[in-house]
Amino acid sequence: MSTNNGSTAGTTHDEGIVDGEFVDPGIPADHRLRRADKDPKAARKAEIQAVVMFGISVVGTVLAIWAYSTGRVGGDDPGAVQRTTMLMGVGVALAMFGIGTGAIHWAKTLMRDHDMVEERHPLRSSDEARATAIQMLKDGAKDSGVGVGRRGLLKGSLITALLIAPLSLLVPAVGNLGGDWKVSQFKYTMWRKGMRLTKDPDGTPIKAADVTIGSVFHVIPDGLNDLKHGMLEEKAKAIVLLIRMDPRVLNVQPGREDWSFDGIIAYSKVCTHVGCPVALYEQQTHHLLCPCHQSTFDVANGAKVIFGPAKRPLPQLPIMVDAEGYIVAKDDFNEPIGPSFWGRLK
Repeated sequence: MSTNNGSTAGTTHDEGIVDGEFVDPGIPADHRLRRADKDPKAARKAEIQAVVMFGISVVGTVLAIWAYSTGRVGGDDPGAVQRTTMLMGVGVALAMFGIGTGAIHWAKTLMRDHDMVEERHPLRSSDEARATAIQMLKDGAKDSGVGVGRRGLLKGSLITALLIAPLSLLVPAVGNLGGDWKVSQFKYTMWRKGMRLTKDPDGTPIKAADVTIGSVFHVIPDGLNDLKHGMLEEKAKAIVLLIRMDPRVLNVQPGREDWSFDGIIAYSKVCTHVGCPVALYEQQTHHLLCPCHQSTFDVANGAKVIFGPAKRPLPQLPIMVDAEGYIVAKDDFNEPIGPSFWGRLK
């Protein structure tokens, strides 16, 4: 029975008839040696190429960790944040790409590529078949040893890349779980005693006399309308909704008797579910609605959750009126703003 001697390594006959004779398509074609199988220099070159690819993975991991570490202390400049994110993405991509291409190149050029056929057998194989299978494994390990056992540089570079590549993802993930830096970022905002509440985005200070019953103002701290100095994140954390309602329907919470002024009350605009901006106020019911997931807060009763996935009320900003009649903060929020998991950092 003839065979297709022109087939390449790792292929089988794809035709049932060859030269007028039937050929079992499951029989492997004759094996053809690769350059690395015949030429030690070619094998060494393929090894170096794989090592370089694993080295690229290591460099990518280091780049991602460096970008994340420097980005954490790089300030609030939006441009810096964007550059940090880009560098982290490039680093992770290189880390994964290097390992993948290195492993593929190693397998295609250096690892054993002989086809092995083992006939199916019922239940337990015969002792002869089992011995043959073990010998095949030993032969494969021996051939792979050319690419592993006797190639310490290649093996070391692969192990190094595999060990540190996950750090490009784990370091930012673990770092984002908590720590002092996160407490300072999310537990505290820019609000300070005596700081005026101003309209967003023009920064006009608000007088109590200008706030009528039923009106709503989107508020930021005085001076925060100018974002030239990278204050975008501070603005996102400190933004507040200022609402005035009839004092007779306002159910002041215990311990917060002096946090409002004549029905004027201020709450964080950041939803306690996942941080979306709460901005839809219904005057008749005194309800605030988050448009993202429909969490609903009752402003007349301490902004408590009455519907939706949010787990805690909106944080209240304590306010008062200064000698000139302007509304000012009495202090910062007394709890973390935003999603409830930040509350664990108190």
